[in-house]
Amino acid sequence: MATDRQRQVSTRIETLDTIAAVLPIDRRDKLAELLTDQDVETLKHLVNRGMGDNTLRALTSDLAYLEAWSLASTAAPLPWPPPEALLLKFVAHHLWDPAKRESDADHGMPDAVDQALRSAGFLRSTGPHAPETVRRRLANWSTLTKWRGLDGVFASPALKTAIRLAVRAVPRQRRRKSAKAVTGDVLAKLLSTCSGDSLRDIRDRAILIVAFASGGRRRSEVAGLRNEQLTVEPSVKSDDDVPLPSLSIHLGRTKNSGASQDEVVYLTGRPVDALNAWLAAAKIDSGSVFRAIDRWGNISRRALDPKAVNDIVKQRVKMAGLEAGEFSAHGLRSGYLTEAANRGIPLPEAMEQSRHRSVQQASTYYNNATRRSGRATRML
Repeated sequence: MATDRQRQVSTRIETLDTIAAVLPIDRRDKLAELLTDQDVETLKHLVNRGMGDNTLRALTSDLAYLEAWSLASTAAPLPWPPPEALLLKFVAHHLWDPAKRESDADHGMPDAVDQALRSAGFLRSTGPHAPETVRRRLANWSTLTKWRGLDGVFASPALKTAIRLAVRAVPRQRRRKSAKAVTGDVLAKLLSTCSGDSLRDIRDRAILIVAFASGGRRRSEVAGLRNEQLTVEPSVKSDDDVPLPSLSIHLGRTKNSGASQDEVVYLTGRPVDALNAWLAAAKIDSGSVFRAIDRWGNISRRALDPKAVNDIVKQRVKMAGLEAGEFSAHGLRSGYLTEAANRGIPLPEAMEQSRHRSVQQASTYYNNATRRSGRATRML
């Protein structure tokens, strides 16, 4: 007979499954064991309120991490609202000085907490967290506290001072999400690894081409793409007057769009052919476009997890003989703008496809391309 605990977990699994389309649900059973009933109800409430998909994924991921950290460091679930002492403990466990740690084993995150988080799969990298990650998790912790109708002390002077001093004590160089951009030449090498006729090759080829050609779409947008977002458009004539297939992708709300703005990007020619080839091979006429394929070649009905898109990029990078650690799915986004700059495509035209709102951010790729090829770098 099932215990009360087992019944509670089973109920949470069912509730989480109803919002699986917008949550990182690859570890659904683990989340159901870790999150409380109130956590799950809060997430369901946020879905019903129409919060953006990416925001919900970040909230869920951070909430799961915070719950795991609280259990590991205090042997108790997260208290709501959290006391200031717990927030300061979180900062001390995640922003610490590696040099100080070498002479003081008690500095930073305790080994027991580190091992508990690592064995549960919540901690992978070594060393202190990036300040941006700590700030984001604290901000999401504050958001979840407010959604429970509670007041927190996230704006306390002591917490702000602790973060500022910790960041100042250990200066870090800001790292790009992808060390190297997946420009046209790199993309060609990746595509050469999936030129076969297997379902996996056809799918991965479509993912790489569509993600790049649609303006460098984020991995969450690629993974969440649905057949209903695709609209066949009139063909476009090439320079040789050859008609090319055209397709529009209705992205809906994105990270950079307004609340009611429907973002649209277009595919023409080769990307449309690659996408249609996958849809035909996988016999997909509705629902999620990109799906998992098991070892026996069976195609899942569920969408790929965003992390899987990153894994596919890294796998193809490795197969191409490149260094996997130097590339990620975000390299497709930065690579699109870098390639556009290299080809002399006007910035406003490229931004129409990438859907960047910030000219300042997008122009950095153009400025870098100009500087690399400019006279100032060829003085000798």
